[in-house]
Amino acid sequence: MGGRSLKKDAAELNCYGEAVAKLSGILFSLFSSLLGNSKTKDAPARPPRQAQDRAAGSSAGRTSTVAGIELGRSGPTATVEVSPRTVAALHLSYNPQPDGTPDPGEIVWTWVPYEEHDGRGKDRPVLVVGRLDKRRVIAFALTSKQHSGQRDYLPLGTGDWDREGRPSWVDLDRVLRVDEAGMRREGAVLDRKRFAIVATALQQRYGWTAG
Repeated sequence: MGGRSLKKDAAELNCYGEAVAKLSGILFSLFSSLLGNSKTKDAPARPPRQAQDRAAGSSAGRTSTVAGIELGRSGPTATVEVSPRTVAALHLSYNPQPDGTPDPGEIVWTWVPYEEHDGRGKDRPVLVVGRLDKRRVIAFALTSKQHSGQRDYLPLGTGDWDREGRPSWVDLDRVLRVDEAGMRREGAVLDRKRFAIVATALQQRYGWTAG
């Protein structure tokens, strides 16, 4: 009888010990959770990732999107193809300025719609050739696709706007209107000599003035 009683007492003590251990674990987890929530509440909120990226990359140029909207793609600041007749009085000038806005003589990046005008397009470099007003400029898209000998394309050579060092051509057939708010980033400044060659070709094609 005595042996059975001792075994029974030992079993009860063992069960009691397990219960205490489980309860201790629960209390510890609860306390840790409460402490963690308190630290999270007291810690200063981190700004959104996009805001951090804009602040950190301000010196590297603009981002291609703001609040999820692609710059230059839609709305009143979208980059659009226009008829040369609507800009008949355009004056071609060379006036690059390192001010974060598109200026004649600069190659900048913006959204350029495809010729099909079906809503599609791509981010690509354009050469700014003249100013319409304080906010808008006229530009022509560059392409690295081979177009030697084609009337609508003028060879431009290589430059800093293409990281791979590929030669580029200016698409003279599509007149693009670019709003400064639709510019994504500045790419490079074209030298005056090559700009003059482009300006001469545009004068002959559209009758614009230059100088």
